[in-house]
This record gives sequence, C-alpha cells and structure tokens, in this order.
Amino acid sequence: MSVLIVGASAAGLTTAETLRRKGFRGRLTILGAEFHPPYDRPPLSKQFLHGTWDETRTHLRPSSILQALDATFILGDPAITLNNHTIHTTTGRSLTADHLVIATGLTPRTLPGPPLQGVHILRTLDDATALRKSLAECRRVVVVGDGVLGAEVAATVRRLGLGVTLVGPQATPMEAQLGAVVGGLLGELHSSEGVELRMGSAVDALVGVDGRVTGVQLAGGVVLPADVVVVALGAAPATGWLEGSGLRVEDGVVCDEYCAAADGVYAAGDVARWSYEGKLVRLENRTNATEQGMCVAANILGERQPYRPVPYFWTDQFSTRIQVHGRPAADLTIAEGNINERFVAHYREAGRVVGVLGWNAPKQTRAHLRNLSGEGTV
Repeated sequence: MSVLIVGASAAGLTTAETLRRKGFRGRLTILGAEFHPPYDRPPLSKQFLHGTWDETRTHLRPSSILQALDATFILGDPAITLNNHTIHTTTGRSLTADHLVIATGLTPRTLPGPPLQGVHILRTLDDATALRKSLAECRRVVVVGDGVLGAEVAATVRRLGLGVTLVGPQATPMEAQLGAVVGGLLGELHSSEGVELRMGSAVDALVGVDGRVTGVQLAGGVVLPADVVVVALGAAPATGWLEGSGLRVEDGVVCDEYCAAADGVYAAGDVARWSYEGKLVRLENRTNATEQGMCVAANILGERQPYRPVPYFWTDQFSTRIQVHGRPAADLTIAEGNINERFVAHYREAGRVVGVLGWNAPKQTRAHLRNLSGEGTV
C-alpha cells in the first residue's frame, strides 16, 4: 500500500507520522507547494514576526526526525490537477498512490486593486519574512481585518514600537470567535497598549503614490496613513487545483464523517469540510489540523474512526493568552476569577455549557472542561 499526502503542512505531517507510528511501512510521499520543510504557522504572526524566533524555530521537526520518517519529500512543486488518483504538479511530475490525502490548507483573501509595495498578506513563512523586513523600515501600520490573525499582527506590531491601527467590520476585535463581551475586553487591551481601533469600519480602497501604499481609505472617505498595510481578511480553502477532479468541493473538500472525500481520497486540516451529525463543518485552527491528520491516518489503516472533535484554539496578544474550548454563544457567564484580571467563562445555550474560555487562566480552564456538554462539539 502507498500513501501520497498533498500538503507539507501540520495536517500533512501529522498524517504521515501517525501512519508510521501505527505500523505502516509502505511507500509514503509528501508533496509541498513551498520549498520549506513543514513549519508551524501560529508563531508567524507572533514570535517570528517579532524577531524572537528565527526560521529554524518555526520548523515542526528537525531534519533528523524527518529523515527517520522514511518518507519522500517533494518540496516547492505545487499540485495543479488531480485525475483518477494521479496528481500532476507544476514541474510536470505525475504522482499516484493507493491513498491520497489532501492537506493544502488555505489561500489568503486580498483587497481588489493594482499591486502596491508595502501591502502584505500573512500566510506563509515567506510572507512573514517579507513583512518582518518591511516593518523594520516603517513607522505606521494599518491592519485590515479584525479576526484572530489581524488582532495578533496588530499586537505584535505594537510591541515592536510602531504605530498601528486595526480596522474591521465587527464591533469588537475577534467578536465572531469570542463574543461581544470578551471581544470588548480584547479591544480594551489593545487600546490600553496603544493600538488605534477603527471597529465597525469598511475599507473602500488602498491609496498609493508611485506604486507604493500610503494609506487605507475607509467608507465615507477617511484615509488612514500607512507605510505598511497588512491584509488579514481571512482565507479560502486552497481547492482551485481540484477543478475537474470529480471531488465535491464546496467551501473545502467535502468528506464523510471519516474524512473520506472519495474511495481512497481523504482531506485534513483547514481544507477539509466533513460531515458531523448531518451537517458539514470546517475548522481553521492548528489543533484541528493535528487531530484530523491523526484521524485520517487511522482510517487509511482501516480503523473506521468518525471524526468528532471538540474545537479548541488559543491566541496570545501582548501579555494575555486566551483559550477557547467548544464554541462561543451569546449567553456568557464568569465561572471563576475576576473579569478585570484573569478568569474562566462559560458559554451557554439552552442552559448547557457549549464553550469554555480562559483569559490568562490555563490551569483553571482545564479544570472547567468537565462542564462542557456534548453540545460543545462542532
């Protein structure tokens, strides 16, 4: 038996490692679009962007561990089509295997308009390297996007001593992930650290002179001056290369409850949209990439494990760590601690705890997970 993993990502690497750990000794190939070995994405907007980590520290495994995996790594060669279990790549390779795993992740959204110097996205290690270089040569940054990535970038930029404005359509930063109450606390944290917030604002256009960005124009005509603009407006599943493959692609690769998209074809990580209790679900977080990769490996080996995770993500901003297990809901109560310092909160629906949030309280948060009902799953 042979396995071909498309995506040298956290999900892809975890799938490979789990296969080997469970005794698989067949041919194993990992195809990556980037030239870098598998690396971790969460540090890109924090430790790496700040300069406290170098590139090597972002690597998920040292080279010796990757070599011991006894896998063939083909890097810097993106997949461009899939036909009848055969992957075709940019350089003209044709690769096939008994089982295929799609772990190609996401493609960042951008703003319309001509390209301008000083405008950045942040998804890859190369993106982060380019942004870090630009930050060393600027004074004023505007971050467009008030989700996890935008808030993290704004915090890191401010810690570098630069002026930064965070712009987004929500009433508070990360409101979709945290709810209005905790989002409001996060907004207060950013403001106290010197981040200028422009919440509830839509961006009309980027402004530039001689091919270089000079500002961000909001709806209504106000222009925020900027030497650098970071666009963090979310991302879409990287599935364009699957057009004509016969797979069902709708906001991700659609899979059954075992993460199978077709006979011998699986998906894992940000790109996977799988069936859970009659509905289709897709999660974009580091924990899901790992857990889903492990599930895919088990199912390739015939274990028939339905994938039923409890969502979990965390974010570090300034000196605050926020952890969320389950899912947010409108009804939030403080279960332990002080909302002005550190605390654990419960999200409830119909009287049931469907989410647990910790604000600078990792140990206490773990203790509250026993309160999380089955409704806290996806």
